[in-house]
Amino acid sequence: MPVLDEQGQIQIHTENIFPIIKKAVYSGHEVFLRELVSNGVDAISKRRMAAMAGDCSEGEEGAISIRIDREAKTLTISDNGIGMTADEVKRYINQVAFSSAEDFLEKYKQEDDAIIGHFGLGFYSSFMVAERVELISRSAKQETEAVRWSCDGSPNFNLSGAEREQPGTDVILHLMEEELEYIEPTRIRTLINTYCDFMAVPVQLEGETVNKREAPWRKSARDLSDKDYIDLYHYLYPFQGDPLLWVHLNTDYPYNLQGILFFPKQSGRADWEKGEIKLYCNQVFVSDSIKEVVPRYLLPLRGVIDSPDIPLNVSRSALQTDRRVRSIGNFVAKKVADRLRNLKQDNPASYAEAWDALAPFVKIGAMEDEKFADQVAELILFGSTAEPSEDKDSPDPIGTAGKAYTTLEGYRSRLSSENISRILYSTDDVAQANALNLWTSQGSEVLKLETVIDTQFISWLEHRHEELKFQRVDAELDDSFKDEPTELADQDGETQSETLRTLVKTALSNDKVTIQVQSLKADNAPPAMILLPEQMRRLNDMGALMEQRLPGLPDHHVLLINRRHPLVEGLLKLKSGAVLVGTSAASPSEQLAMDLSRHLYDMARLGVGGLEPNELAGFQTRSAELMGELMKRSL
Repeated sequence: MPVLDEQGQIQIHTENIFPIIKKAVYSGHEVFLRELVSNGVDAISKRRMAAMAGDCSEGEEGAISIRIDREAKTLTISDNGIGMTADEVKRYINQVAFSSAEDFLEKYKQEDDAIIGHFGLGFYSSFMVAERVELISRSAKQETEAVRWSCDGSPNFNLSGAEREQPGTDVILHLMEEELEYIEPTRIRTLINTYCDFMAVPVQLEGETVNKREAPWRKSARDLSDKDYIDLYHYLYPFQGDPLLWVHLNTDYPYNLQGILFFPKQSGRADWEKGEIKLYCNQVFVSDSIKEVVPRYLLPLRGVIDSPDIPLNVSRSALQTDRRVRSIGNFVAKKVADRLRNLKQDNPASYAEAWDALAPFVKIGAMEDEKFADQVAELILFGSTAEPSEDKDSPDPIGTAGKAYTTLEGYRSRLSSENISRILYSTDDVAQANALNLWTSQGSEVLKLETVIDTQFISWLEHRHEELKFQRVDAELDDSFKDEPTELADQDGETQSETLRTLVKTALSNDKVTIQVQSLKADNAPPAMILLPEQMRRLNDMGALMEQRLPGLPDHHVLLINRRHPLVEGLLKLKSGAVLVGTSAASPSEQLAMDLSRHLYDMARLGVGGLEPNELAGFQTRSAELMGELMKRSL
């Protein structure tokens, strides 16, 4: 048999293929190891299939071996796969026959099939870190000889005979001086763990198997225990505690996809732009940014999606957005909705317990995706002031950890027919305590909307259900609170309510504050409270959001004076018989009435967080002076 010794040029019509490979295809040099190991795994798989067909020898169990030679400054990646003959080396390595390097890249970017496993392209990534690359390969086919291919990164190559006892391929990288980090075992081990950890073939570094090999998401959910899922979560995301729950993905039509997604416990942060889900292709790590695959509202989930059918660009570093990708995103969203529905049906208490962490995903998803909104319509919960239901067949409200949760449908089923469209809610138990107590004391159920996105969410619900009207507890009080006895006018033709209104309006001297005087039935009603008309308050909140500031007390608001409160009744007695300020010098009693009126307003503002920090000192000073004056009068 003639000795093989051949020189030539790689058949491309440009000499710029290697610079373009380095600069335009791969964004990071380290991915060369992923490419070369992936090629080795593919070669092992091909040998296994060819052996089953009787076309080549079966060989030992497949394995990838990585060896470091510090003295020679080489890194060798070996496999015992199907190998190549001299003709195959020429075909797969040399004849990259395109009209130009640019066309070469464009062709692969437009291909429908994933590039993973395309030996020629992955092999060329080695020139990002090596000044010279040698390839020694022996085919597993009968009666073949080993072959050596060598290239220094130019289109010139050398092809000759070689010695290799067993079938397979060695790729020997003679590293550049600036790339010698890749002869450090720790660096290579890290890259194996990053890119090759879940490959089914052992990846060995200096004889030690480094990768885990087993990919749990490739198994059936029936074969995995809760511990298996939790262990995977801990491995992928150390020091993050346990996940709330998980979703196992597995489909082979109309595309092949497996994966496990985890809902993390609330950590105070969420990446809604990049995400934390890891993308794999045939168990090879590709990216940890898959915003093109899953909908934005699911990006903060964690876990793995593994699919050979997600179209990647030539370097696997970016995704190609197409109808198939959108279909995969819809599939993932539906599986998430199905998992949540099953949990709510099977274990309502556990679902309610997890709801606060689930709410942002579900609410944002509903607002952004109409199809997802339909899927989760019955899964959206709200905190409620109602007592948890004891009806096991219809546990609404659901009770857990001292709290009650209800669906919107469940809430409306408990409303009276005349109030079926009014949804009462609160957003702050402290700032809205007075109004909240008034509503609940007369038996009204109030929803608790406590997340940042709820302001947008209730507007979206009102748009989706035009018959609904959300009203915050401090927006207004209806007639059921009022106890309006007949009032007699005094000698000037004024009722007590009109006298109070005039007194407070004069004391405040603020036309932006609307004064209302009512006699409230509830014994726990405060002497005064701030009411914020719903639409006016929403406009104020929207303005604050656009200006990226916290919403404060709107300039225009309502001050409600409770005429039945003893403090207000005393204020009336104090004012009785006095002349209005401005017509003559104020009497001490009238001045005290004015001060008490301002104090009522300050307390009402304080109750809703409406006093600015720079106003607190003045409030304290006025309060001390007012109490001093009252003490003098009582002694």
